[in-house]
Amino acid sequence: MIRYLLLPLVIATPAAAFTAQNDMRVNPTGNSSFSVPWRGDSAPTAFWCAAGDYVIRGLGQSPSTRVYRTSPVPRRSGQPMDFSLSAQLSVGDTGLAVFGSDDGGVSAAFAQNFCNELHDGTN
Repeated sequence: MIRYLLLPLVIATPAAAFTAQNDMRVNPTGNSSFSVPWRGDSAPTAFWCAAGDYVIRGLGQSPSTRVYRTSPVPRRSGQPMDFSLSAQLSVGDTGLAVFGSDDGGVSAAFAQNFCNELHDGTN
């Protein structure tokens, strides 16, 4: 009997949030939009790591999928960072030091690569 009572909780949890490799949470906020809440001393690269990981592992999208920042730059302390797969919602700036054109987006693989830096302790 208890097994059947817990089943709805197990089913509801994955749809509510995703935990990225760096233990940051990613919350879906719309059709192609999501938010990464602030967690202490989170650098911009930590937010991008979570976003890229969510797009690739959470949504099952291609590593070449573009991810766009939709929250203002710079992010205020304690605020989340918001993202979308839609270029139309981009704020036009990633908040990262990127070479070339900065349209507010990067590939999911580029973003997820920040997870490796965080694990290596180089960031």
